[in-house]
Amino acid sequence: MGSRWRKAKLSLGLNLCVYVPKTLDEITSSSSSTVPSPSVVSSDAAALPSPVGPGPSDFTMLMPTTPTPSSSGLRLSKSGSRSSKKTCAICLGTMKPGDGHALFTAECSHTFHFHCIASNVKHGNQDCPICRTKWKEIPFRGSLLSDYPNDQATTSNPVVNRAQDDGQMNLLRRLPRTASSNRHQYHHLPSIFHDLDPTRFNDDEPLEAVPILDPNPDASPPGCMTAGTTTIEVKTFTELSEISQSDCRDSFTVLIHLKAPIFNVNVRAHGKEESRSTRAPIDLITVLDVSGSMAGTKLALLKRAMGFVIQNLGPSDRLSVISFSSTARRLFPLRRMSESGRQKSLLAVNSLTSNGGTNIAEGLRKGVKVVEDRKEKNPVCSVILLSDGQDTYTVFPTNGMHRSQPDYCALLPSSARRDGGQSIPVHVFGFGADHDSESLHSISEASGGTFSFIEAEAAIQDAFAQCIGGLLSVVAQELHVQVDAGDNEVQLGPIKSGSYANHTTEDKRRGSIHVGDLYAEEERDFLVSVNVPLAGCNEESLLLKVGCSYKEPLTKETVNVSMVEVRIARPLVVISQQVTSIEVNRQKCRLDAAEAMVESRSAAEQGELSKAVSILEQCRGRILESVSGKSGDRLCMALDAELREMQERMADRQRYEATGRAYMLSGLSSHSWQRATARGDSTDSASLLQSYQTTSMAVMLQRSKTMTPSGRRPQIKHTNSFPARPEPR
Repeated sequence: MGSRWRKAKLSLGLNLCVYVPKTLDEITSSSSSTVPSPSVVSSDAAALPSPVGPGPSDFTMLMPTTPTPSSSGLRLSKSGSRSSKKTCAICLGTMKPGDGHALFTAECSHTFHFHCIASNVKHGNQDCPICRTKWKEIPFRGSLLSDYPNDQATTSNPVVNRAQDDGQMNLLRRLPRTASSNRHQYHHLPSIFHDLDPTRFNDDEPLEAVPILDPNPDASPPGCMTAGTTTIEVKTFTELSEISQSDCRDSFTVLIHLKAPIFNVNVRAHGKEESRSTRAPIDLITVLDVSGSMAGTKLALLKRAMGFVIQNLGPSDRLSVISFSSTARRLFPLRRMSESGRQKSLLAVNSLTSNGGTNIAEGLRKGVKVVEDRKEKNPVCSVILLSDGQDTYTVFPTNGMHRSQPDYCALLPSSARRDGGQSIPVHVFGFGADHDSESLHSISEASGGTFSFIEAEAAIQDAFAQCIGGLLSVVAQELHVQVDAGDNEVQLGPIKSGSYANHTTEDKRRGSIHVGDLYAEEERDFLVSVNVPLAGCNEESLLLKVGCSYKEPLTKETVNVSMVEVRIARPLVVISQQVTSIEVNRQKCRLDAAEAMVESRSAAEQGELSKAVSILEQCRGRILESVSGKSGDRLCMALDAELREMQERMADRQRYEATGRAYMLSGLSSHSWQRATARGDSTDSASLLQSYQTTSMAVMLQRSKTMTPSGRRPQIKHTNSFPARPEPR
């Protein structure tokens, strides 16, 4: 008895205990043993010679093949520190003796799954993921032994050789104590643990063969839509329904309304009709901040969110992950999310650890390089960037250099900017209260992406889900809207298109709006100002002709939508009282709110918070007194709630710096692109801030909430400094 306890204490004192899973019979027969099971080492392993040299801390052991990662490894423990020793900090899975997983206890007394920590070390991490202790002994796969030609691992022991042949050998290797010791033996060690990125990222996995669809309209039942027959819907609304013949207007507003087709269509594949959802596969590159500030819960939640993304990508979709801290590295090239692709990706993501500074520019550079160097291309491509801090290398350098103005443009490679020739939308997520929302918003605006503010740490998966729901439902690309003047005397005025670029010819007879991609069921609204000349004896005036063209993502065919004529009645006398169109007025309120946000933010940045709050208050009054506001229009009510929340976050300078700026910039991004972003409680089902959320986004968001252990997210609590206005009767 004493001898066994002495051996157990010795093993525990060395902090090098390795648990080898036993068979059910062995576990049953040893259940009465007085030696703690985590300190048990197989007799064969203990008898093997050290691969490096004699020493009590060098063990060689056999283990079963690495189990398949599953979503169960993404669940978070609810029991706090009491269950920390029973949960692997890398995969967040349960560590239970006898469940088929080898366990590794490091010299700092923290325990992990052996396959998790071995993969973690293989990706270049030699610190404890929990306490950041620099390890002197590290585990790694036996397949790496061939990289040590001078090593003693090539022993004649048949057990060692047999394990190496099977690819199941796992070693515990002592790292050199000093940089100079055994330098000839370990000079190439970094090349093993740090997978150096190639000079060109053209090693992407080939695309999956997609069956050619037969868009035969005659094959579909009556009333059903067929792939290729559903186009973008174009509608127009005039500010007034009629203008008298003797009246003329210098600025008359016309609303252009676009709506993308729905997602579900009937198709014919291989001569057989089937009803299913066809969508364009995506090449998705995620650029993830793993700096020191992401340690702990943040990194665990990020891994879980990435697990959700991986599980919801299809076998035709491809994913590549870039992690960055002080430097950036590519975890793996563009990989198809087949079953094996998902498993490998989950294992790579679960190996992430946090340390170092924040080099956003380097992370984006490698992310954009993956897009540019790929050999094959899926129809849709996008980049997702998440960061919780400020760039400490490009915008705010730490080498003593001083810049009067932050260089936000330097963060994004020129080739990824909207004016750089290649459109690579970067959808940016600011995480927590310490991120630099101004720089992240600048990145999204310059690339054509959106900026989301993740205030509550637990909401990261929901934010990703909403974004992915849109990216997986692209139905139109390179959308251009053409606007031509009608009658000879009609000329175009300003075109209000938010962040979408527009152009008008010098003679003011033709204009265009570049929209880009549209998700299924997304809507876009643009206001065009025209002059209305005298009508003479004409009973109507032709103001505009509106049409659009775009590419169908799967077939890459150009679809031209017929021109729609915008006419207005010109009676001799207008008898009835003119009523402004609610559709037009609603969009005027949206643009008014966006302009008020810009003006208010400018005042806040100058320290004039009271003025900033007043600007928002005045805008709220105009919206609620408008025609659409008095009618209880949902968008107007959402705008009022959003402006009120912004006022709350400007109560003092500290709160504005912490959350107010990010909340406002996320709102601006949403309204300028007319696309859903996450901010505050905007992903909650009861929120009014879902004006741009599509069905695909809502479905993916609901899936995220269903998979979340708690089921729901913490909501933002509002104070009563700025009470809600009473709804109009």
